[in-house]
Amino acid sequence: MLWSTSGFFAQAPWFEAWPESVRGLMLAFWRSAFSLLVLAPMIRRPCWRWPMLPMVLCFTIMVWSYMSAMVHGPAANAIWLQYLSPAWVLLGGVLLLKEQVARADLRMLACCLTGVLLILGMQIRHGSGIYAAAMGILSGVTFAGVVLALRQMRDVDTAWLITLNHGATAVLLFPWVWQREEQIAPASYAILGLFGVFQMSLPYILFARALRSTPSPEASVLTLIEPVLVPIWVYVAWHHHASYIHPPWWTWVGGGLILTGLLSRYVPLLIRETRNRKRK
Repeated sequence: MLWSTSGFFAQAPWFEAWPESVRGLMLAFWRSAFSLLVLAPMIRRPCWRWPMLPMVLCFTIMVWSYMSAMVHGPAANAIWLQYLSPAWVLLGGVLLLKEQVARADLRMLACCLTGVLLILGMQIRHGSGIYAAAMGILSGVTFAGVVLALRQMRDVDTAWLITLNHGATAVLLFPWVWQREEQIAPASYAILGLFGVFQMSLPYILFARALRSTPSPEASVLTLIEPVLVPIWVYVAWHHHASYIHPPWWTWVGGGLILTGLLSRYVPLLIRETRNRKRK
């Protein structure tokens, strides 16, 4: 639920004074910078491996593109297009890691790609929101790159990996942000701090703690509450504001197709895991 507040912060009118062209980049920088304050003390076993280099590059692009998609289009578009990442992970696993494809994977891939093609096709047809849709797709692709890199480092301290990602994001985006310090009102720093801690750091801590006793299929299903709640929080908070962007019908249909694909993949795993636990 805390992860789902990203749209609430990204589409808040508090940051309208920032140029739209760089607002997503600035939000990405400050969210990662403030996240470090909570995540860094959790590091236990820092180390360096070469897969960390593509991981941090993909993570930086992912955060920037996701925030940009939030700024330039409906929050629902951004989050559903980012949640295409399991489909891209599947393709990457097949093409790069030579993994086997199950029938459930193909169902997920078909539903997810149908959803994104609908969203992207309608955006192109109406000639608006194309940039936001492209940023959303890019965020999903680069998120998949992060996941594929993490698969090769299962034995590395997770707190170190997530802190390294946010630290690299802050460092790489800093050159585009430091010249615009005068555009940030003092009160905005408190809001940006909440963005980094409340929306990113705290949910990561809760999620990492929950994974100690929660099976992966169950965790995967539970995290699907995020894309469902993102547009709801944005609507409740900002629908009365002039800057609010109402999601068109194809966002709901495309998002529904993506959700259907993800549920068709993870729910059977959850059922199987539950049955195995009962037998034990």
